Amino acid sequence: MPKKINIIGSGFSSLAASCYLAQAGYDVEVFEKNDTVGGRARQLKRDGFTFDIGPTWYWMPDVFERFFSDFGKSASDYFQLNKLDPAYEVYFGKDDSVIIPGSLQEIYETFEEVEKGSSEKLKKFIEKARDNYNIAIKDLVYRPGVSPMELVTTATATRLGRFFTNISGDVRKEFSNEKLRQILEFPVLFLGAKPSDTPAFYSFMNYADFGLGTWHPHGGMYKVIEGITDLAESLGVKFHLNANVEAITTEDRAAKALKIDGKLYPADIILSGADYHHTETLLPEFDRQYSEKYWKKKTFAPSSLLFYVGFDKKLKNVSHHTLFFDSSFKDHAKAIYDEAAWPEDPLFYASFPSKTDDTVAPEGMEAGIFLIPLAPDLEDTDEIRERYFNMIIERFQALTGQEIKGNIIFKESFCVKDFKEAYNSYKGNAYGMANTLFQTAFLRPKIRSKKVEKLYFTGQLTVPGPGVPPSLISGKLAAGLIQQNEQN
Repeated sequence: MPKKINIIGSGFSSLAASCYLAQAGYDVEVFEKNDTVGGRARQLKRDGFTFDIGPTWYWMPDVFERFFSDFGKSASDYFQLNKLDPAYEVYFGKDDSVIIPGSLQEIYETFEEVEKGSSEKLKKFIEKARDNYNIAIKDLVYRPGVSPMELVTTATATRLGRFFTNISGDVRKEFSNEKLRQILEFPVLFLGAKPSDTPAFYSFMNYADFGLGTWHPHGGMYKVIEGITDLAESLGVKFHLNANVEAITTEDRAAKALKIDGKLYPADIILSGADYHHTETLLPEFDRQYSEKYWKKKTFAPSSLLFYVGFDKKLKNVSHHTLFFDSSFKDHAKAIYDEAAWPEDPLFYASFPSKTDDTVAPEGMEAGIFLIPLAPDLEDTDEIRERYFNMIIERFQALTGQEIKGNIIFKESFCVKDFKEAYNSYKGNAYGMANTLFQTAFLRPKIRSKKVEKLYFTGQLTVPGPGVPPSLISGKLAAGLIQQNEQN
């Protein structure tokens, strides 16, 4: 009789793990507290508009293909993928933006237009970033963080300096134009830390950006969730929605069951893709690996203030992905990481998927998603949200030369307290634990519990880290460790 595995949560990491475990012959059931699968990658539908509530960027298409190929499938079996050109646009002031094209050669030309001689420097920078990508994404991140020796390879031994210098230092040493510097520093924000605190080795994100490009699944990122869910169900995985786990019961220091609405759901093994900190609060205190003091000392990736806005007209002078860097990058980062305060003059990001996807908004209208990165655990009130919405919309209008306030049909917001309520997210963080030097690989919270037998973790607070592709990989790593350790 196959062993029973209960999985908490249905985000990317849980879904990936469920597929690998079902493929390996386990009896897998997934328990999701919300009314749809997807975890943070849920969907909002309203008045003919469709919004991705969570991730909106599709990077590292090779990681997705590697996942699907493990099951004899391709991404194209589940969704239509389109490469964006332009990939994105960055505003630095009124009538002052840099458009990042969809091809690497055109990006070199764009850099050269901004700063003479920078294209040759960028070629060398991207060559090194590609080298890092081949080491990291094709090898190191597929190691489970069990031992520091996982990082010791011939390739890493000759590149130790890249772990002890930082992205910001490398970029600023080569490029003098501040716009180009910020464009090159931007991708590591997906890793959850300041560029000055992110090891130079993580320049592989620049290769993911420029070398592999930015893509969009037709219909939105939720199409990826639907695709993986379809794959999981075809492998025999069962899903339970509106199933909020109240406790993990243990016996003789081994996980035995999930408690939901007072009922016990026994299992041979339990895997949690829910927030790691929250999952441990479901255990008796003596069974928890990490103390509150431990969590408080960790550097967490930002939270976010998000707005989902329906416009009754098409907007101009913006791309599918548009970044607004017209205020101080340094001051905003300081507010997030050093002061834990609301930024006075925030940078923000806007996504208009209806620019390239006619399924997400009614004809002649525009779907807009606006995001302000924030420190976790900030005070979150309706008044604060409204003030910041007005602040960024005023700037948006001035920078793009158009009036849009009167064209808003509706708006909905999502912020710190929503991350806590919807996802049990520690301090309301949006992206997990940052990938700083001392929070990388084996230095992250472990996939396998050190205190409770038969209990495992997956997701962005464990190995390898934040982001959608790493979450897919995390699911594979957790499934692999379970198969390795629970054969008897």
